[in-house]
Amino acid sequence: MATEKARLAFVGLGNYSGVLAGAVERTGNCEIVNCFTRTESRRKEFAEKQGCRDAVSLDEVLGDPEVEGLVVVTPHSTHADIVCRAASAGKHIFIEKPLTLTVADARRAATAAREAGVVLQVGHHRRFQGATRRIREMIEAGELGEIYQLEANLSVPGGGVRQGWRDDPAECPVGGMTGLGVHMVDNLHFLAGPVKRLSAFSSKISSVGNLDDVASVVLEFESGALGYIGTTYGIPKVFSTAAFGTGGNAWSEDEEKKLYIQKKGEQTRSEAPVESGDAIVDELADFARCIRSGEPPQVGGPEGTEVVAVLEAIIESVNTGRAVDLEKFRA
Repeated sequence: MATEKARLAFVGLGNYSGVLAGAVERTGNCEIVNCFTRTESRRKEFAEKQGCRDAVSLDEVLGDPEVEGLVVVTPHSTHADIVCRAASAGKHIFIEKPLTLTVADARRAATAAREAGVVLQVGHHRRFQGATRRIREMIEAGELGEIYQLEANLSVPGGGVRQGWRDDPAECPVGGMTGLGVHMVDNLHFLAGPVKRLSAFSSKISSVGNLDDVASVVLEFESGALGYIGTTYGIPKVFSTAAFGTGGNAWSEDEEKKLYIQKKGEQTRSEAPVESGDAIVDELADFARCIRSGEPPQVGGPEGTEVVAVLEAIIESVNTGRAVDLEKFRA
């Protein structure tokens, strides 16, 4: 017997909501039944396109008995309060990354969801990508030997085209690190585990827009491995996650479409087959599955909070010019 689809409401209807809504349709195990944003015309347009109802307030969405879970795509500073309100209403929550901007808010949100017994999933979809998952399998199987170093870069063009809250340093501190780099933080956590300390730099080079254009972070992991994360607005798109070990090196590139491997003794890397899929569909399907099963999501409150700890440490390092221990944010 087919499992009933999880019934979702979208809260926040900006450009990325359209991407997520299209992915919901492709999951096969969830559907959109309601939506809310403050702008009536946008709300009506989304509802008509998705064939769902529209609500005039968040309270109306939270009071809708048909809605089982929310997909939240709102400014970062609003996340904690929305999660807490949704949890109190017994609604499951999928929230776009980062979970929050501070560890204190992340813990508040994660605690509210845990105590209410609802699913809280954070939209770090790139750990669902096939090439990145293959690298993790190689690490776990010992194929790359002992991991010495990791690198990740997510950069995009269009540095001056951001608008509204996405161009507000209060909502997006350290430039692209909040909107882009946190994906790579989660990727490196997925491959190497928690970070012990870090040192970060951020710079505004262009006169366009309000955010810094480029950020670089050097990380020391609890395992002893070192790592680097780079993120830039205004250059041709870069996506790369890599792990370098005593037994070989591996790279995930081009949004999981390419996997390259260089084995011990080889002088160059070569392309390897990889099972490519649709990471955004996979993360939303995982959310719906967890609603039905009660299992924890692959990227839940603890994983989201750990990323926020790194983000907060990056902000402090940029502001102070010093290396920062992560234990300060975990204590």
